[in-house]
Amino acid sequence: MNVQDIMTKQVKSVSPADSVKKAAEIMESVDCGSVPVADQGRVVGMLTDRDIVIKAVARNQGPDTKVEQCMTTQVVTVKPSTDAREAAGIMAENQVRRLPVVESGKLAGILAIADLARVNIFVSESGEALSQISEPNRQSNAVSPH
Repeated sequence: MNVQDIMTKQVKSVSPADSVKKAAEIMESVDCGSVPVADQGRVVGMLTDRDIVIKAVARNQGPDTKVEQCMTTQVVTVKPSTDAREAAGIMAENQVRRLPVVESGKLAGILAIADLARVNIFVSESGEALSQISEPNRQSNAVSPH
């Protein structure tokens, strides 16, 4: 089964010039924690709720802050023809829960770990991907008691 068989095709995105408020409203409307950033249909970044908090709110920047000031620019993508099992591995390797799907350089959809979980034959792969995504790959950022 390929990514195109299970991906979400109707994807909401923001542009780099949009406000983080607009991005947050989209995240709320689709009940997710990230949104692709596209410039004329080409994926140029991803913006997460964490990006907004760490890169805007914590720096006293307001809701009119531009997405380009907070977005992550190193984005891992897959093609619609990518095997879904391979996509689960890519998610695990890169510790991401959502992958933009790009065809001919343009945003064609998005694949979420939940999409993999909905397809019964991928439950073990998506479960493994989720466990690897959730594992810290660097030193823990948890605060230890003194």
